[in-house]
Amino acid sequence: MKKFNIRKVLDGLTSSSSSAASLQSGNRENDMIQETLQSEHFQLCKTVRHGFPYQPSSMAFDPVQKILAIGTQSGALRLFGRAGVECFCQHESGSAVIQLEFLVNEGALVSALADDSIHLWNLRQKLPAVLHSLKFNRERITFCHLPFQSKWLYVGTERGNIHIVNVESFTLSGYVIMWNKAIELSSKTHPGPVVHISDNPMDEGKLLIGFECGIVVLWDLKSKKADYRYSYDEAIHSVAWHHEGKQFVCSHSDGTLTTWNIRAPAKPAQIITPHGKQPKDGKKPEPCKPILKVEYKTTRAGDPFMILCGGLSYDTVGRRACLTVMHGKSTAVLEMDYPIVDFLTLCETPYPNDFQEPYAVVVLLEKDLVLIDLAQIGYPIFENPYPLSIHESPVTCCEYFADCPAEVIPALYSVGSRQKRQGFSKKEWPISGGNWGQGTLSFSEMIITGHADGSIKFWDASALMLQVLYKLKTAKVFEKPRSKEEKSSTEIVDEDPFAIQILSWCPESRVLCVAGVSAHVIVYRFSKQEVTTEVVQLLEVRMQCELNEVESPECGGEQASAVSTPGTQSSPQTSLPQSHPSTSSNNSSDGLRDNVPCLKVRSSPLKQSAGYQVELLIQLVWVSGEPPQQITSLAVNSAYGLVAFGNGNGLAVIDYLQKTLLLNMSIAELYGSTDPHHRQPRSPRKTRQPSAGLCDGNDASAAPEEKCKSPTVKSKSKRISKTVANDFAKISRKINMIADQKDDARDNSFSRSRSSSVTSIDRESREVISSFYFCDSLSKKSETVAVPSLWVGTSLGSMLAIVLTVPSTPEQRMQQPLGVAFCGPVVRLKGGILRMAQLDASGTLLPHVYESWYEPNAPEEERERPQRRRPTSPPSTLENPDCQYAVVCSEKQAKVVAMPSQNCVYEHNITETSFVLRADVVTMTAGVGIACFCANGHIMTLSLPSLRPLLDVNYLPLTDMRIARTFCFSNQGQALYLTSPTEIQRITYIQETCDNLQEMLGELFTPVETPEAPNQGFFKGLFGGGAQSLDREDLFGEVSAGKASRSLAQHIPGPGGMEGMKGAASGVVGELARARIALDERGQKLGELEERTAAMMASADSFSKHAHDVMLKYKDKKWYQL
Repeated sequence: MKKFNIRKVLDGLTSSSSSAASLQSGNRENDMIQETLQSEHFQLCKTVRHGFPYQPSSMAFDPVQKILAIGTQSGALRLFGRAGVECFCQHESGSAVIQLEFLVNEGALVSALADDSIHLWNLRQKLPAVLHSLKFNRERITFCHLPFQSKWLYVGTERGNIHIVNVESFTLSGYVIMWNKAIELSSKTHPGPVVHISDNPMDEGKLLIGFECGIVVLWDLKSKKADYRYSYDEAIHSVAWHHEGKQFVCSHSDGTLTTWNIRAPAKPAQIITPHGKQPKDGKKPEPCKPILKVEYKTTRAGDPFMILCGGLSYDTVGRRACLTVMHGKSTAVLEMDYPIVDFLTLCETPYPNDFQEPYAVVVLLEKDLVLIDLAQIGYPIFENPYPLSIHESPVTCCEYFADCPAEVIPALYSVGSRQKRQGFSKKEWPISGGNWGQGTLSFSEMIITGHADGSIKFWDASALMLQVLYKLKTAKVFEKPRSKEEKSSTEIVDEDPFAIQILSWCPESRVLCVAGVSAHVIVYRFSKQEVTTEVVQLLEVRMQCELNEVESPECGGEQASAVSTPGTQSSPQTSLPQSHPSTSSNNSSDGLRDNVPCLKVRSSPLKQSAGYQVELLIQLVWVSGEPPQQITSLAVNSAYGLVAFGNGNGLAVIDYLQKTLLLNMSIAELYGSTDPHHRQPRSPRKTRQPSAGLCDGNDASAAPEEKCKSPTVKSKSKRISKTVANDFAKISRKINMIADQKDDARDNSFSRSRSSSVTSIDRESREVISSFYFCDSLSKKSETVAVPSLWVGTSLGSMLAIVLTVPSTPEQRMQQPLGVAFCGPVVRLKGGILRMAQLDASGTLLPHVYESWYEPNAPEEERERPQRRRPTSPPSTLENPDCQYAVVCSEKQAKVVAMPSQNCVYEHNITETSFVLRADVVTMTAGVGIACFCANGHIMTLSLPSLRPLLDVNYLPLTDMRIARTFCFSNQGQALYLTSPTEIQRITYIQETCDNLQEMLGELFTPVETPEAPNQGFFKGLFGGGAQSLDREDLFGEVSAGKASRSLAQHIPGPGGMEGMKGAASGVVGELARARIALDERGQKLGELEERTAAMMASADSFSKHAHDVMLKYKDKKWYQL
């Protein structure tokens, strides 16, 4: 039954009344616009998660299904099959996953958690679910072991005891191995936790138990006593069997490996220290670091493999983590980029009593997954097909493009394929289980990520998959200091000076514009030809503002009248373009840095490969000892050939075709005489305020201020300009003050009392440029024809318009300067402006103006420059002069304004107690709307143009800056955000995608025949010595072992169990898919049975025929003739 929520009802009434009340009586013609978007078109659900599992803790592999499972410290499970087959699950408790065990080829997985619970996961459905859980109450779980083709799970505890769990019913057996019975008099003290459990490969009735103190016990399950005890004076970390079951190897805390014969417990058969220095006088080698894990794998044709991690000598301080592969007389030490969490050896057979034939090693690192090919000389690694390199450098910004031009992805792939590394293994990726989903989305999708090292990655995100297409390194245009001592004194950040802050991309023209933290902007053009740039085109801009501290607005009016200001080519603050690094003086007359940029531009020629190539570099310079303000907004337009960017000082417009500065104005100058604020002279900079960078810390529980810091420097603050410090502090204050807001009276006016809590940008004293939008619009009231315009949004809720005069022909465009005219404020809203867009008279979203891509490096005679594409608007009439609508969304509200009359026709207050972090105007199959993500976790959609609320779901409370910085919506109902520093979570808010999700997701489990057991051979079968089986049911069942204590563990049926399967099943599609899988399995088994029956019948016929022939042969012969 659906829960009744009175709060949602009240919110709906409030929002609908506020929206309806805003409809102006003079604009009834807008009622004629038929809106197709309805609330039933929307539903919110997660789709897929990409990237490397954050903080991994354990790993398991199914050798038959070829599925890899990784558990994390936050209780997450990531399952990987072939490329494109991935799955994410989450334990409700959120406790760390300490161990994973597959029920091999059964489509099930057992997970053991740090909260002493074990869970059984059903992998035979597309969205795996927990079937059973068992919570231990009195003992801590330390190690689990599930023998191949067994339903009895051994669970070792911190007290040294071993309990046995039936994985079918998830009940405890009465059979318990107590630690005191296991060691008896071999030790006077407690042996410590159980660190290893395994059965003898050749005798399932013998269980090898390793205790932390160094004691190993071979336990006879039938007689319930220890056969042998092996003691060593160093702590044990892991144990591995030889497949014949006559020897095992232990790894110890002093870096030694001890090999034991099972029938000789007195002393080890061999003691080696793989990385120890052997003294000449025969003494014991120096102790080394602990060997954390060892695996012992045999081959038919050659020497066995001994694979281990750890064990390096203590004098290798600072050396990276290593994996050691010992094969015969050779020892290979493979250095890893990150610390090793776990490793597994992949073998040809799942049977432990056969030659293992290892072919690869899976190494789980803290921030990477590596597969090593054991079959090739030099142990090359496999090329990883999963998108696990998102965090190669911390992600600082993200943009999502759905329904982008079809030719863009192949173009990026073609240039990106040349960037691939060489030297990978020639073999196929061995983790190859599962099947791809059947359904696909009809549109292509792309994700662009900006990173702390200045790199930008383009990803193909189509069909719920993710694949890197192309990587661009923006730092190549700058000189890199060789050491910290060589760093320029003009840099404004201590770490990551090339970090990407904002991205602006035009998919049709493939023009890319990026803004970095060092107050620089780079314009890139896409080319399929390689070029060498002798000197990077550089433009230095001096932006300063003396009046920007806002006291209070002059009036609380909804909008200000539009005033035209005479056009100007540039302001007095312009700077001439330079084709070489700045040679201006480093110091002004009073000794302060002046007219110098933050970063030094590369002086040597720049070789630019096919792909994105630098068109223009723009740098803001120091002004009288003041560092430049960081850039807060950015927009590029290929049809006009312009780039606009803004910060706390004002805005600048650059003509990247002519390489000139078109406009450089303060915000106060932009308002002209219509400025609603009383501005005070800006207070002089007293001290540099430390502020956080763009990268977030790895600690999810840190305070909001801590979470903004780079993972590379936790305590060291960054020297960033005051505006950016304020910007990050604003979000933190907003989050902390949400509770206080609820007590505040709702204030619909534009009053900014300094005594009220600082909860939104509209209460900040400094006004910054927050957004731009290039369009052909009717920005002036007197306009009848749409003209090129730039709309500017500010952090105090003003939307202003600038009209641009762009020459019509390409020849004139390159020679004549552009004209500029100011139209003043168009409309005012509460909160900072986040997004602007344009609708035509029928309510259809007007696409942005663009110029199609052409090869910029082609010769002039071969170059065909396409005409710019401009949206068409119906001409205005005398009855209805308004033929366009401006859509403006801020942190608090949204408005639809008729153009050119500038009358507000619709208005909706999105939130009173929170603020919008991200808003996008999105196109869907059914229509156009606004999608919003609020700091209180709500995701909302509004119709256009009437701004009717269609969806309001409390999805994801803002827990850190990473989500606020990376959350973005896209067309066709798609959205994403960085859920951890290494993972992207994609979601959909469209009903159609939610309904088809089951079909689009891949299948993890596929029916596969279990390989046949190894042949024992005639003599082993006749005289013994082969694998001994054990009837565990007879030994551990309730009849012989009795019942376990009820207080020891509590059984919890899972939502994925048969009891709750109906309630938890995810729709009819999931049920049909499971039924189809079951039918496939049943059909396959029936087919096998039919083949066997036919073979038996043929054999019987043959035997009957031979018997008849023999009978005829000897029918008439006497006994003495035989």
